[in-house]
Amino acid sequence: MSNQPLKTRFGVIGTGRITRRLVADLQSTESVEVTAIASRTQERARWYADQYGIASAVQGYEALLQREDVDAVYISLPPSMHAEWAIAAAEHGLDVLCEKPLALSANQAASIDESCRNHGVRWLDATGWLHHPRTSSFRDWIVDGRLGKIGHVSAAVSFYQPFQSGDHRLDASLGGGCVLDLGWYACGLVRFACQGLPLEVSADVLVREGVPQRLTAMFWLAGGVTATVSCGYDTATRKWFEVAGSSASLICDDFTRPWAERPTRCWIHDASGQVEEHAFEGSQERLMISRLVGDQALRPWQQIALDTHLILDAINESVASGGGRVPVRQRVP
Repeated sequence: MSNQPLKTRFGVIGTGRITRRLVADLQSTESVEVTAIASRTQERARWYADQYGIASAVQGYEALLQREDVDAVYISLPPSMHAEWAIAAAEHGLDVLCEKPLALSANQAASIDESCRNHGVRWLDATGWLHHPRTSSFRDWIVDGRLGKIGHVSAAVSFYQPFQSGDHRLDASLGGGCVLDLGWYACGLVRFACQGLPLEVSADVLVREGVPQRLTAMFWLAGGVTATVSCGYDTATRKWFEVAGSSASLICDDFTRPWAERPTRCWIHDASGQVEEHAFEGSQERLMISRLVGDQALRPWQQIALDTHLILDAINESVASGGGRVPVRQRVP
């Protein structure tokens, strides 16, 4: 009889703001159980373990990686710590689910990818919307010509002052600010919708107390396609996109995470004014987790994450140049 566990046993690294929701998704995924949670102090780890119904509270992240009852980790730490602990987990032979953004830069993201591949472990960034059944339909409509020739993509993601005390998003040294946070979603949407990287980027940010609070960017892609993104912490909640083609436009008003207690939906507007509404079901987070612990190839989703970091690097380069138009630089292996 095999001694292999029937479920993938997750340890949670960090007790950040996003943890409660993702832990619930892990615990409600059929093939998964959460066995331990680690924090910097035993008291904090114990409090969160009791709150979430997790058996083991662990002091220190390295101690969690060494446990025999952990097969995979969910990393819920500030972005500045993602690369260090994702690589450490890979070196311990553990699969990795890492909060977004995957890292601080394209080079760091590539280091995570390289380490996971070298150690034969699986990884995903916790960008749930990419795994919803609705997103498969987005891809099919874009690829099969339902919209005609794509001309422009727009994406907007914002939340008005969504902060709690001590929030890492207000600390630039921890990877805070709207570029890596909300820009991750918007730039990832452009990469997904256009099935490739922009050629050039021009971007500007509004900075308050050393932290980017609002991002506006424009992209130029092959074939004359353009895209714009708007992200910020100083406007009301937006999580929408439009993919505009020559025959119709695909519109979604909650792509990052479906509105609570509303149908998961999107619309296709054609040139004659006809509107088709499409509705979907499914938990994007549980589907993402099931994909990580399954045997399906993960490279398409990993590549989106790696490419999104290339776009974000170009945005930061453009901002540093005063908003100039800069190329999106492919990383040379």
